[in-house]
Amino acid sequence: MIDPNCRVVVAIPTLLGGPRLHACLTALDRQTWRDFEVIVIDNSRGESRAEIPPSGNFRFRLRVLRPEANLGYGSAINLAVAHSASPLVAALNDDTEPSPEWIGELVCEIDSDWRVGMCASQIVLMWSGAMDSAGMNICLDGSSKQRGERMSPDAFSTSGDVLFPSGCAALYRRQMLEEIGSFDGDFFLYCEDTDLGLRAAWAGWRCRYAAAARVWHHYSASAGPSSQLKATCVERNRLRVAIKNFPPVLLLLLPVISAARYFWQWLQLLDGRGAAVRFVRTDATLRTALFIVAKAHFDALREMPVLLRKRTSIRKTRRIGSRAFIKLILQHRITVRDLARA
Repeated sequence: MIDPNCRVVVAIPTLLGGPRLHACLTALDRQTWRDFEVIVIDNSRGESRAEIPPSGNFRFRLRVLRPEANLGYGSAINLAVAHSASPLVAALNDDTEPSPEWIGELVCEIDSDWRVGMCASQIVLMWSGAMDSAGMNICLDGSSKQRGERMSPDAFSTSGDVLFPSGCAALYRRQMLEEIGSFDGDFFLYCEDTDLGLRAAWAGWRCRYAAAARVWHHYSASAGPSSQLKATCVERNRLRVAIKNFPPVLLLLLPVISAARYFWQWLQLLDGRGAAVRFVRTDATLRTALFIVAKAHFDALREMPVLLRKRTSIRKTRRIGSRAFIKLILQHRITVRDLARA
């Protein structure tokens, strides 16, 4: 039953449940801000249903939604939005442990200005204590990257405007989601937060980074930090992001920027460093990497009519011009060289 009086709904997609999800829910039970409910979306299927603790174990209201298929991350969040009425929607990975102040600090930040439609958390890596994300930056090839990755959290102790939040731990205003549309379910995994954030930027919404809203993260516990699944989704979805959201001048540069990234990744591969090296060593071969790149571009061409229709829909909700959008992108840009090094 939908609670019309709850201020925040926390949506947590899960595939396995188990100890990580239990730790996440236990951390939520320690929140100082109490006006929230939690919806866990069980993306597992059949007899392998995720292990989810009983709702009676916690002081907050816990509901579980069990779709008939694995919806992916974005569509799972959308399902929770459809089954709630809270004006604020928090998206949270099941492999995170938010600090007691997490929800309260995000709410305080989003309440600071009605134009703030989304808030980013300070996400810290559980195993090292280094930064995972303080909001997100974007590359001109459509790829996004965590702001402050592997740096000290002390360098990101001040709140401020960022481009958009990592969907790992973010707060969204329902009014914004209703205006621009929620997550694009076609992305399935990865980059859906990038797409949503850019659509929000076109519509004139701001994003704030809440420095005191800390979340501890077991990074890529489900898919793996350099897995073939992640590489496939990221390469495919960064093209979708660009085709849907980039103004014409940036789209014209897209092949050049992409080629430059592949060049720098090749150099990093020869030097034995970077994400490309971790991918080839841990989960695949160079031939597999080339196949992923080729298939991503083939899929983009095959999906072009659908992507262009979505692009037209975005134009209908935008409140800023191309020049202002490009300026915003350039303020939060990461270079292809830095992306290849990550």
